[in-house]
Amino acid sequence: MTGEIFRDAWGIPHLRADDTMALARVQGRVTALDRAWQLEVERHRSQGTSASFLGAEALPWDRFVRRARLDDTARRCFAELERRDPESAGWVRAYVDGVNEGLAEGARRTPEFARTGLAPGRWEPWTPLGVWLGIHILFAGFPAKLWREQVVRHLGADAVHLFATDGPATSGSNGWLVSGERTVTGHAIIAGDPHRFIEEPGVYQQIHLSCPEFDVVGLAVPGIPGIAHFGHTGTVAWAITNAMADYQDLYRERLRRTGAGVEALGPDGVWRRAARHTEVVQVAGEEEPAEVEVIETERGPVVIGGPEGVPDGMQEGFSGGLSEVFPDTPDDTPDDTPPLAVALRYPPRVTSDLGFSALLPLLRARRVADVDRAVDLWAEPVNVVQAADTEGGLLHRVAGKVPVRSAANRTRLVPAWEPGHDWQGWHETPRGGLTDGIAAMANQRGLAAPLGVEFAPPHRADRITALLGEKDRWSAADMPAIHMDTRLASATPLLDLLSAIDAPLSPEAARVREALLGWDRRMDADSEAAALYAAVRSAVVRRLAAHPAFAALSAPPAYPEVLLPWLALLPRVGFALEHLLRAEELYGIDRAGTVRAAVEEVAAGQPVGTGRSESRGRTWGDTHRLAPWRALADPSYEAPGLSGDHDCVLCTSAVPGVTDLSARGPAARYVWDLADREASRWVVPLGACGIPGSPHHRDQLPLWLGGDLVPVQTDFTKLTKFTELTELTELTEFEKESDV
Repeated sequence: MTGEIFRDAWGIPHLRADDTMALARVQGRVTALDRAWQLEVERHRSQGTSASFLGAEALPWDRFVRRARLDDTARRCFAELERRDPESAGWVRAYVDGVNEGLAEGARRTPEFARTGLAPGRWEPWTPLGVWLGIHILFAGFPAKLWREQVVRHLGADAVHLFATDGPATSGSNGWLVSGERTVTGHAIIAGDPHRFIEEPGVYQQIHLSCPEFDVVGLAVPGIPGIAHFGHTGTVAWAITNAMADYQDLYRERLRRTGAGVEALGPDGVWRRAARHTEVVQVAGEEEPAEVEVIETERGPVVIGGPEGVPDGMQEGFSGGLSEVFPDTPDDTPDDTPPLAVALRYPPRVTSDLGFSALLPLLRARRVADVDRAVDLWAEPVNVVQAADTEGGLLHRVAGKVPVRSAANRTRLVPAWEPGHDWQGWHETPRGGLTDGIAAMANQRGLAAPLGVEFAPPHRADRITALLGEKDRWSAADMPAIHMDTRLASATPLLDLLSAIDAPLSPEAARVREALLGWDRRMDADSEAAALYAAVRSAVVRRLAAHPAFAALSAPPAYPEVLLPWLALLPRVGFALEHLLRAEELYGIDRAGTVRAAVEEVAAGQPVGTGRSESRGRTWGDTHRLAPWRALADPSYEAPGLSGDHDCVLCTSAVPGVTDLSARGPAARYVWDLADREASRWVVPLGACGIPGSPHHRDQLPLWLGGDLVPVQTDFTKLTKFTELTELTELTEFEKESDV
């Protein structure tokens, strides 16, 4: 059986087929037509082969993927899926068949293939699982444990809380559920926006999937069948936020080489054989391939170091105990033998389960109870799920696998050769309710608190709750105003210090101070005061990071490059600035004097260390611009100015002290209306099509910037049926200028 492809005015694919397998196949095919380059980049990244066409810059990622054994884990998980859930496995195969049918045509229309000389490859049944792993392996932020170790070693245990915040490389979301008692229709509304690194093509694909069993609209992840995170079936809708759970562990390993290979010391004092082999990574532009030694102990794959040692000669133990910081965390006594490697333990590697058995049941869901049963099968990433149905059912819970283990595992690296650090089953996932008909989640410490260590500051969640409290009844049309709120509560500590300055300031600095104390604390793109605040904030961050108290943290250890964003001092200071300025004492640093010097610096127009003059009268949007990640640079892209900031509901994250550019923000926005699905709205940052030159490549960008949303359409009679001729003659400027 075949499926049909329709498109709406925004190029969003609407797919119809006679059964679920045919629908999965046409979903794979249309994704390959629209996102061939994205699919192939993600396939290669999941295999650790992206350097073969992207060059040496991609090699650190490929090394990490090989060492973490992502491709092998995907194969294991698919084999287990076939054994336990053959229907879901067959459905994934159907999607892959569709991808393979469409890749050649999609690649022919996409200029990046010609630019790199990449030929489209072949997807295997486990490739979607590998793509899922590649996208989410760093989602739980396990490298934060490396950062904590650095902080405790150099500053002591008390310093950990100073930096405990949603950091530079974590991802989150806003999400809120409003029950029918608080809406104008009497039916629930779910709204929000997932915060991820903004990519081009986008990480979410607006799509409509229809067959006799179900009819669902939602945001799919390209390369993954179905609609995992955000969907509306007409009678039930669901959405997620990142629970900020801790479910990945790092083990210090003692390794030694023998004539037969490599051995690792276990908690029973016995040396056991570790799996070991060597892989070769081809690198475009290099004559010789790179070799990667892959070692796996009983704990997991070794991702740092090896039998010859950790690159920086990391010392055993901490200079202070984490039990002072995190209750119930035991201290261990430093050992004279240095650790030689670090192994990563993550749930899919242990269980051979990625949770793909949840995907088909989600599409078939009719009520909240169906969603609840489906996400019981969820694995990772660990999410807070919100759902509502047309009968008044509501759901607010955590879904995913979090291992039960010692408190030490959750907060730091633990010694593999000592007992007490094994996994002992899985946590029950918490459930919650609504308060005054509302539940707001924004990665704060709340429902998922028992499962995590560090959470996002409460500002976004508190602001959403406060805004929802301003009206008794809400409509779907009201929700974009919440999406776009730019009030920055985290500015308070810096402004308080600014207000308390009693030493004389230069006339220009006094004017800067006056402007900031009169500022409405909104990070609007057209605001000069917001730009001044950001400039002063960055100057404070740079000055704090340059203080001798933090000198030991300024040079990160020689860990793999992929892990270094978690270990960079400037971003850490930038995102923890609120804590650092509010701390009772900060290593003798004169914070008031630091703020005063920063204001003078900005007033003089010559920030420390930048070597450039700042123009007068600039606005926040002049420097706070959208900088999406691309596998290949696009010199034609003109970065638009943005409103928002890291702790605003409109979370468009810059990196204070480093750059005002934003690479992370709302990767989509949605409003699910349970009274009328076609009253629902959605938008993505760029467009539905990943092919440069397509009219739908960036056509949603103006809407996304302005806070507008695209109407959800589900009536096939109002859509345009896809034909090869139409697509080939109207799709891209690239095709018009080429010989294809």
